[in-house]
Amino acid sequence: MTEQHNTPFPSASILGYPRIGRRRELKKAVEAYWAGKIDAAALDAAAKGIQLGTAQRLQGLGLTEAAAVPGTFSYYDQVLDAAAHLGAVPARFGNLLNAEGQLDIDGYFTLARGTKDQQPLEMTKWFDTNYHYLVPEIGPETRFALTSNRIVEEFEYALANGVETRPYVVGPVTFLLLSKASDDAPAGFSPLSRLEDVLPVYTALLQKLAAAGASWVQLDEPALVVDQVTPAAEIDAAVARSYEVLAAARNRPQLFVSTPYGALDGQLGTLAATGIDALHLDVFKGEVPSAAALAGLGNKTLVAGVVDGHNIWRNDLAASAAKIAGLQKSVARLAVSTSTSTQHVPHDVDEESQLSAQLLSWLAFADQKAAEVVTLAGLLTDPDAVRPAIDEATRIIADRAAADGVRRAEVRNRTAALTDADFSRSAYGVREAAQAEALHLPPLPTTTIGSFPQTAEIRTARARATKGELTTEQYEQLMKDEIKRVVELQEELGFDVLVHGEPERNDMVQYFAENLEGFDVTVHGWVQSYGSRCTRPSILWGDVTRSAPITVEWARYAQSLTNKPMKGMLTGPVTILAWSFVRDDQPLGETANQVALALRDEIADLEAAGIKVIQVDEPALRELLPLRKAEQAAYLDWSVKSFRLATAGAADSTQVHTHLCYSEFGAIIDAIDGLDADVTSIEAARSRMEVVHDLESHGFGRGVGPGVYDIHSPRVPGEQEVTELLGTAVKHVPSRQLWVNPDCGLKTRGYAETEESLRNLVHAARTVRAGLLEAAK
Repeated sequence: MTEQHNTPFPSASILGYPRIGRRRELKKAVEAYWAGKIDAAALDAAAKGIQLGTAQRLQGLGLTEAAAVPGTFSYYDQVLDAAAHLGAVPARFGNLLNAEGQLDIDGYFTLARGTKDQQPLEMTKWFDTNYHYLVPEIGPETRFALTSNRIVEEFEYALANGVETRPYVVGPVTFLLLSKASDDAPAGFSPLSRLEDVLPVYTALLQKLAAAGASWVQLDEPALVVDQVTPAAEIDAAVARSYEVLAAARNRPQLFVSTPYGALDGQLGTLAATGIDALHLDVFKGEVPSAAALAGLGNKTLVAGVVDGHNIWRNDLAASAAKIAGLQKSVARLAVSTSTSTQHVPHDVDEESQLSAQLLSWLAFADQKAAEVVTLAGLLTDPDAVRPAIDEATRIIADRAAADGVRRAEVRNRTAALTDADFSRSAYGVREAAQAEALHLPPLPTTTIGSFPQTAEIRTARARATKGELTTEQYEQLMKDEIKRVVELQEELGFDVLVHGEPERNDMVQYFAENLEGFDVTVHGWVQSYGSRCTRPSILWGDVTRSAPITVEWARYAQSLTNKPMKGMLTGPVTILAWSFVRDDQPLGETANQVALALRDEIADLEAAGIKVIQVDEPALRELLPLRKAEQAAYLDWSVKSFRLATAGAADSTQVHTHLCYSEFGAIIDAIDGLDADVTSIEAARSRMEVVHDLESHGFGRGVGPGVYDIHSPRVPGEQEVTELLGTAVKHVPSRQLWVNPDCGLKTRGYAETEESLRNLVHAARTVRAGLLEAAK
């Protein structure tokens, strides 16, 4: 390496930063580009403004050393970025490369969003977070080449404006482990077998970055903290080979390998033995390795992830200081960082003026976490100067533990009194007969998942009501008008089980958080979920209880408009936890049972209002599954029990539905079965019905609706496409169990595409239903 690339690793850094913009500026720019309202130059200008603003903000928070600011910007997704740079474009898309052999912004978005004739790349959850990444498709036919220069251009732009950032790319082993075999790949093909073909492209990218002046590059390898299906020895060999090749490259930047989301365990020694220059370990979620385990690092820098990048609570600086002190005795060079990228938390606590001063003092968003990292890095040079900050953090943590509402006797007494009977319903056969008599549904009944498009008019009405510009009565009437529209549309389309469309709900978790005690909500706490989509996770800080019904009057009104069954719509306890920032001072299972009891009371009130079908959504069930197999059984036990606690009070004649999406269902099929829901709807369209094989091999015996309409893309599935998907489902799942539904709720879609798609769905269901009836004669 040349002399310019001997810059020490910064003593204080973070792994990544929210990239959507403090006021969702990137979301707005990207969606304006998709709508044709701005051109590529305007989109590029907006992106550069966000990138430079982030870099300067982080410098102002104390990340002033060279390469301390991570270059983790993305237009859509970091895994898609890696695929774009490697040229990993599936053959089914044809040639998306432009005349210069580059994947331009339009080709990039085509992979993410699909075309009229091609579905986009499959989407699934990023480790144990609510972030979704796009799954690359790799086969023997995939041609790898450096087909994007965007990471280099972003670095050069920041450098020209006075900030030397640290370019970021998903590492080669994680990229291939997260990929799936392409449609053209032979049975049993492993994308990891293409390692030797991707390493030259990574090498070329590193050399370009070095030539541009980058002193450090961050290669993210979170797949190494997961127990994979791929044999450990094969992964170990891939890690060793990857970083042997990349470290040996001439004229490269220094290599920083990050391993967020858990303990590295077995790969620590393998990486330490390679020629990388710095290694990150998550020592917030994972244990601090022993001195013997760290001995192999030699003069490499250990980057200690002591500040939680995944949740919003103020760091226990005293506990972190103890970890740092221990590590200082074991390694030659030490730096301080976050456990993960802070892309999973909002930007800045100081934006949230509506929260109480006490609650605000307990919190740390991305900006505050950067400041905590800077504070803790001070221990490496001047420990005495850090002592006042440590003492203040200790005082605030004690204040939080003693605050009103954190522990409520009536809530804890109720959970302590639970018995096994509170977690079980009657046998499914008894329930199935009672529900058939109550509901009178045809074969392949049609329904939707819950939400209908949230129009600009709905959002405007909600905003005006919040500002006091509409009375409660005026707002409720507008919502009732929308519910009536949704019910009439479903009646006209011919659906069998209807929904009210949820116009009154801003978010499927926040709506409940606003109506349960023990929660608070933010105004500006936006977090990227996927692409341009963002959520505002609620803050679950205390014991949870329900003081009044939440959904009952809306459901009662909707049912009054139709003679068909109307679903009551609830969000399940695990998903409420997964999509909130949850208290970290007690086991998650205890908190889940508190939420479950509140939902149990809501179900009882819905039944009393005449609602015969109740859906309790658990799309995040797979999301919270621990990354290490040894911890998974305990999680699945309490998560399944919390769902059953919420639903077990329902009458036999009440049909309980649940919904799951964007997960590897085969890994938790036993748990899905254990939920004991009468009907389970599951995302399946984007993966082209892969889940039905898991359902068949498991012998899943209750109602199931594998999705036939991918709502995360603007494309409209044709009737023939839906018919073919249903045909696949019927081959693997008994038709008496099958339901027909979209993958997920329709909140993010527009009405025109929704109506056309749902019409095709109903027509396809009727076609397949008629075929089944004819075959049965």
